[in-house]
Formats: sequence, structure tokens, C-alpha cells
Amino acid sequence: MEDSAIIETGGSRLAFTTDSFVVNPIFFPGGDIGKLSICGTVNDLATTGCTALGLSFSLIMEEGFPTKHLKKILASIKATSLEAGVNIITGDTKVVEKGSVDKIFINTSGLGIIKHGLSLSTEKIKAGDKIIINGPIGDHGISILSQREEFNFKSNIISDCAPLNSMVDEIISRSRRIHALRDATRGGLATVLLEMADTSNHSMNVYSKNIKVTNEVKGICDFLGLDPLYIANEGKMVMFVDARDADIVLKTIRQNKYGQQASIIGEVGPKGSCSVILNTEIGTRRMLDMQYGEQLPRIC
Repeated sequence: MEDSAIIETGGSRLAFTTDSFVVNPIFFPGGDIGKLSICGTVNDLATTGCTALGLSFSLIMEEGFPTKHLKKILASIKATSLEAGVNIITGDTKVVEKGSVDKIFINTSGLGIIKHGLSLSTEKIKAGDKIIINGPIGDHGISILSQREEFNFKSNIISDCAPLNSMVDEIISRSRRIHALRDATRGGLATVLLEMADTSNHSMNVYSKNIKVTNEVKGICDFLGLDPLYIANEGKMVMFVDARDADIVLKTIRQNKYGQQASIIGEVGPKGSCSVILNTEIGTRRMLDMQYGEQLPRIC
């Protein structure tokens, strides 16, 4: 399924999405639950190429939640909304008995209008499309993990949490041959590719040498037995682009501060097979499988 629902009404096409955020801990390197809630919803809207009209914002807090923490989260929400150029137009706050929630939960919804003639969808993916991602994977999930009490290790990893709507606007302005976009959050890059292969009924080939993972993320994943391909991201967009426009789209992404390490990681194969094949650096081929259990719970 797509990251946002498409509603056709009165001659206009609207994108609508909603998400709830229960991340633990609520503060982490590179962000907090407030920044995360705005980025997550803005990025889901961005996958449709829409212009955001506004967000709803609802807080559920347990009694006794520190005011200083609330102020810090609200300041982060304001800063992220301003960067994304999106207004919060309605909201709600509830306080429940201590222990009824874990500190604070946030729900956001977003509404946007899709530009005339623009249609991005998994159904548009075709054989030969290049697959692009805007940078290294796994930073968000591992930055969250490093802050949890049960894992006693130090890390310099910073979450990639970021609003990507400006980057999407830039690539859409340069190419009309972008077929589909997907926000690679929970389940990571591998899950996104598997879902889109299944929905589009196309095989996909990706190349491990082109998928960037920082040495620190790779080292922690090796130590804990985790696969970076399945680790959550909060600032990574997977793009399916006609091969004729792949280079200009890649160049445009790299000019954005959130896409300087973008790379073409693979291509779409023939229709009729839903497999995703990872071509390794040592010349072997590995078929990716869907993981039905979550490697890291409460990472968003």
C-alpha cells in the first residue's frame, strides 16, 4: 500500500496520511519524538509529490510529564514545521493517569494537494527503472538502540530524521519520469523493496556495493546480529526513476543537504516475478525475504 491515501474530490486530488509515534527514548541523537512526528508525516505526504496543506497534531501525556521536556519537544516541532514549510492547523491534548502511556505519545495527520497531471504510484514502476536512495541506511534505528538502557555502549551515530519534501519538490521539477517514491521507515530498505516488488509484480536487482552503510552502523549491526537492510530510517526516500532521467535526478538530489550521498542502488527487472535479489560484493546473489517480526520495536 502507498504511504498516503489519494482522494479525488471536486476536480482536485488530495493526499491524506496519518501516523502515531511511540518512540523510546523520546530524545535521541539528532532528534526527538516531536521532530520525528513532523518528519514522518511530511515524508509520507511527499511520496505523492503533493503540496502539503497542513497537519493535525495530537498529544497524549501521562500526568507528571516534565514541563521542560514538553517545551523542548514543542520547540522541536516548531523548528521542523518551519523547515518543512508546513503549518499545524488543528490539534488536541490529553493527559491520562500516570502509567497509562509511556511518558508521551503523538499522533499526526497530514493533508496535501497533488499537482495537476502528477501521478506517483507503485503501479507506475516498470522494467528498467533505476532505484535511487538519498544516503546511508540504518542510522535512525541504531541511534535509538544506542540510547536504550539495556544496551550499554557509546555511539556517535546520529538519526537521519529529516523532512524530505523540499528534496522531492526539486526532483519533480527536473523530471516527469519519476514513477514511485517510498519513505524507508519501519522495516528499512529491504522491506520497502519487497513490498514494492510485490505490489508492482516486478523483480528487482540491488547491489550491496552501492548501498551505503556507515562503518559504525555496520559494526554495531555485526556485533548484535542485525541486518542494516532491515533497520529503520527517518530521512531516506527510495525512488523509482525512468533510466533516461536517473542521472539528472541523482544530480539534483545530491545538491540537496539531505541527499549529498545519494546513489543508484539497482534497477527494476521484468514483470511476473516479485523477487528482490541482492548482488553482493563478493559476487554472490542473495534473495531478500520479508521479516515478519520487528528487529527493533518502538523506533518511531
